[in-house]
Amino acid sequence: MYDVIRRINRMFAQHEKNNVAAPKTPLYESILQNENEIKSSFSSSCDLTIHHVTLKGADGVVISIDNMVSKDIMSQAVLHPLYSYTFTGSGEKCIDDICTKVLFTDDITIIDTFEQLYTLILSGFAVIGIEGSRRMVSVGVQGYRSRSISEPESDIIQRGSRESFVEPVRTNMSMLRRRMKTPSLTFEMMTIGNVSKTEVCLCYLRDTVSDDVLNEVRKRLNKADIDTVFSAGYLAPYLEDSGSISPFSSVGVTERPDSLCGKMMEGRIGILIDGVPSALVVPCIFAEYFQTMDDYSNRPYFAFFTRMLKFAAFFIAMFLPGFYTALGTYDPEMFPTLTLNKIAISIGSTPLSLTAETIMILLVYEIMRESGLRMPQPLGYAVSIVGGLVIGDTAINAGLIGAPTLMVVAISAICSYIIPDLYAPTAVLRIVFSVIGGLFGIWGMAAAMCILFVNLCSKKSFGIPYMSPVTPLGATVLRDVIFRAGWKRLSYKNARVQNMPGAHTEVM
Repeated sequence: MYDVIRRINRMFAQHEKNNVAAPKTPLYESILQNENEIKSSFSSSCDLTIHHVTLKGADGVVISIDNMVSKDIMSQAVLHPLYSYTFTGSGEKCIDDICTKVLFTDDITIIDTFEQLYTLILSGFAVIGIEGSRRMVSVGVQGYRSRSISEPESDIIQRGSRESFVEPVRTNMSMLRRRMKTPSLTFEMMTIGNVSKTEVCLCYLRDTVSDDVLNEVRKRLNKADIDTVFSAGYLAPYLEDSGSISPFSSVGVTERPDSLCGKMMEGRIGILIDGVPSALVVPCIFAEYFQTMDDYSNRPYFAFFTRMLKFAAFFIAMFLPGFYTALGTYDPEMFPTLTLNKIAISIGSTPLSLTAETIMILLVYEIMRESGLRMPQPLGYAVSIVGGLVIGDTAINAGLIGAPTLMVVAISAICSYIIPDLYAPTAVLRIVFSVIGGLFGIWGMAAAMCILFVNLCSKKSFGIPYMSPVTPLGATVLRDVIFRAGWKRLSYKNARVQNMPGAHTEVM
């Protein structure tokens, strides 16, 4: 028995591997040997381009990946200067001349290992080699196509910018730089992924970021032992606090450059991933889910009104089905008389119990949502219409489900869409609370809610309490959490907290 437990712990425990640097393979002096090694590594892939050039005074080679470089830039900025210059001396001197006298660009890197060469050419660089030199020169001539900047798909606002992040990480960096014209804005690049070699960029303001949080973010990302990084969800688990068990994530996600700039002003750190049209934000607190950019574009009283709607919708989406099953099963006398008569009639005319009926409708709704989301858009509309008409009206007329139960589930589902970032935990927890309410009644619901709130209050994000500034109570709870103070008060410099640990900042 102990051996089984030990194996399970070994299987699910998070092992911190010592990152031992892999041995580097140096380049050869002969361009023919380098060519054979590269072809062997790429198995003579059809998109590998090795172009031999006979220059004035030297023999060379230009290596690139087809469709990853711009042919116009390659011919004008690389090949034409190479053919025009007269080289003298050894191969090492020719490499130095290429860097200082031939190429007129600042995106030049000297490389001396095959690992560097593979990473650069697969990133859209062209590599120049000269016979007799153990070094090569990489030149940035990227020319692969990418999606143009468009409007956000999920984080939509009425007033403000219509730009969202796109896949190329350097385009996203330029959007941040354009909004924050300060030398304090710092970009720090690193490579994550043993196979994909994905570029990851840390974005922060040196004047506001906490050094402790920044070092911890670097440490966790460097420990990410993963082969590929294709979406933000690949890195989010590595940024979570170890040992934290919660349905809510302590890593924020945003598609908007202006939203990320506002968070960096508060000392947060943005994480851009090449190929991902969104950014991760750490530290992240729970109150941020209820705030949008529109709150800061409208008047404070309307921002307070919309936030109250969001808080109410969150509680309705999560707890309404559970309280409905709890009261209908164990305490029906708490319903108003007319409502109780309707519920009793619907329960008596359907074959399932109230709890089973509620869970069944919740599951059917999730199936409909997934089918409408994954299918092509025209078919998704058809699935929604068919589901609303057939499963709604026909099922009630056939006596399979009750109208009150369907109404409760529909209200809960609509409320869950008001906060899209919280849909995943809300969808799962409302089914859990429905089961608890049907089995243990109102007291079971109360106990489950206490467990959930204790879990939220005990959770931290890089040392910051997840429920701050509500618990522990901070002054900003009356300035930019429940209420939203005017910009004259929010922009007051003394109200800003420069360091994150142990502090509570206004969030955007």
